[in-house]
Amino acid sequence: MPAPTAGQRPRPHAQAPAEVPISEKAKALAQLLQQTLADLGPDIGGSLGEVVATVAPEHLPEVARRVKESPDLAGDLLWCLSLVDYQDRFEAVYHVYSTQKNHRFVLKAGVSQGEPHLPSVMSVWPGADWYEREAHDLFGVVFEGHPNLAPLLLYEGFEGYPGRRSYPFYDYQEW
Repeated sequence: MPAPTAGQRPRPHAQAPAEVPISEKAKALAQLLQQTLADLGPDIGGSLGEVVATVAPEHLPEVARRVKESPDLAGDLLWCLSLVDYQDRFEAVYHVYSTQKNHRFVLKAGVSQGEPHLPSVMSVWPGADWYEREAHDLFGVVFEGHPNLAPLLLYEGFEGYPGRRSYPFYDYQEW
């Protein structure tokens, strides 16, 4: 990395975040998730101080419904939905918040790059509409059951998926 010129601050080196243990409150939340979703086989743990439940993609609508309707979890707000490209697979990451209980947790589901399909969670969280459309635009993930996957960010007929690592950005070099 070149030395900063006059007036510039040096850029810090990227470092992997230190493992952050989850709190006692988060451990109790993880137990509630395990009890609520036990028959759907979630993998529940912690990452960066948050509770994370990894579920099978086909179970997403049922998981979302249970998380929202459970009086103990009350996950009534889909805070964010993002997709991560790990080059060999995608991962859908759903950030859920309870406005009643004031807690949050993450749901994750793997997505094949060969056939990127996931069930829509719009029937549970109507706010998933734009998130799912954005993921469809940028990554090509088809959300089955979504009523209108029309382009949100790109124009109709745009070629390719610019959110994918394989998309050619000609002047861009990772460092």
